Amino acid sequence: MKTAVKKALMIGVVIVAAVVLSSCGYNTMQRYEEAVFKAWGDLDAQLQRRADLIPNLVETVKGFASQERETLEAVINARSRATSIQLTPEMLSDPQAVAQFQEAQGSLSSALSRLMVVVEAYPELKSNQNFRDLQVQLEGTENRISVARQRYNKAVERFNFSIRRFPNSITNNILLHLERKAYFEADATAREVPKVEF
Repeated sequence: MKTAVKKALMIGVVIVAAVVLSSCGYNTMQRYEEAVFKAWGDLDAQLQRRADLIPNLVETVKGFASQERETLEAVINARSRATSIQLTPEMLSDPQAVAQFQEAQGSLSSALSRLMVVVEAYPELKSNQNFRDLQVQLEGTENRISVARQRYNKAVERFNFSIRRFPNSITNNILLHLERKAYFEADATAREVPKVEF
């Protein structure tokens, strides 16, 4: 009789352990963290694409607008700074590193905006097919960057919630020790109202 009770007790313990372990979120949290890393990789690829297009854009503009050297140098310097700051997936839990990266990318966006304003003064440049093609590619890249930022932030939201919700939070605190990831936020200058002058 005792062996039958022991067997039943063992089976009961195994069943309870299987149920508890299947709902602890261990695999789910890791899958969501991988989704964050993938989303970051996609965003990083789009940022690199923009950085690769800029030298061609600058060279095309330089031929037409040689006296606008200051603006062109600002774009080149901003691109150099933006590409020099590397943010690895392991650094996504460090809000300061993410903020520094975002600041460099924001400076590049700002410099590109100033460049486009300069281009308005050169109608023959705007009609140049090479410039138009580069501008279209750059605009498309900016749109892709925007989508990639949104997808990254959605993946971060899902991951951050998964490590904080019960019972995942217990599993995370005991086994995984995963940290919250930082969101990719808008540049501070994005909140400023643009000035329109006629």
